[in-house]
Amino acid sequence: MTFCLGIKTQFGLIGLSDTRITSGTETTTSKKVFVVNKEKHSFFIMTSGLRSVRDKAITYFTEVIEQQDDNFNKLYKAVNEFGSQIRRVAREDKEALEESGMTFNLHSIIGGQLQEDDEPRLYLLYPQGNWIEIRKGTPFVIIGNSGFGNPVLRRSLSYEESLDFAMKTAFLAFDATRISVNDVDFPIDTVILENDQFHVVERRFELDELIHISNFWNNRLKESINDLPAEILQKAFVDQEPHSNDL
Repeated sequence: MTFCLGIKTQFGLIGLSDTRITSGTETTTSKKVFVVNKEKHSFFIMTSGLRSVRDKAITYFTEVIEQQDDNFNKLYKAVNEFGSQIRRVAREDKEALEESGMTFNLHSIIGGQLQEDDEPRLYLLYPQGNWIEIRKGTPFVIIGNSGFGNPVLRRSLSYEESLDFAMKTAFLAFDATRISVNDVDFPIDTVILENDQFHVVERRFELDELIHISNFWNNRLKESINDLPAEILQKAFVDQEPHSNDL
């Protein structure tokens, strides 16, 4: 499984992904973020699914970008092209993969800003090549193992938050997933794209760099539980007087 998260705020985009690859009983580390930085032309792709499908689609897509870069002046056009390359891989490999017992699967988060985009855009691309745009109503999307990080994001994140706040929230969503499953783990890769900067900033973090944040959060959660104004719940420890129908 995987954990990839994209966040859109009024100030730009945040992306975070783990790097764990699980195959049977074996685990390895591999980058799940692909970044393009050119003049007024920057975007990233994060993927969840079969690694072979991802690598082949990225290779085909990179070739198209190199040959036809001038044709992509808005991000949705690049998203459409990447979807086309996923469908191409499906035509070539889907039947053989399914015959061997594997499911053709690749979900992608694509975020960026091209020269004619008025702001950074964020998309979720499905294995069939169709997509939805992530907007401020629900300003984030997770692919892979999504269940454990969702509550952190839904309770705290809004479109109006700063990129710093969004990055902190992204890490806590990842950390909640990491401690709940064994197929999501460090190191993590982050990407940041500020409005109209046209340059995706990448960074990798190891466990020893961030474990103090995880420990702080765990301790603060315990303190908050102790401090809850929950006196009413003490009634749960007291038997009610028996009713006639209980006798």
